[in-house]
Amino acid sequence: MPFGHPIRAITFFLAELGDKTVLATVTIASQQQSFFGVWLGSTLGMVVADGIAIVVSKMLGKRLPEKPIKYGAAAVFMISGVYTLVQAFRA
Repeated sequence: MPFGHPIRAITFFLAELGDKTVLATVTIASQQQSFFGVWLGSTLGMVVADGIAIVVSKMLGKRLPEKPIKYGAAAVFMISGVYTLVQAFRA
């Protein structure tokens, strides 16, 4: 695996997701010779995806306790960061 471990690959993918969308939009726009249409489709797609995420999080937010989720997410990112640093210094 190019990243050495699945956790690193997943972390990288999630962190770079926005950049991949921008690169895909630029690539498609250059191939289609239609900047406005591709830009509009990309923007609407991101708005719809973000809207779905907001609606789902609002629904889940009413049923799930906020503090454990907040601390759990922080722990996942901290553990992922520490793991990545340890692996970098080992190499």
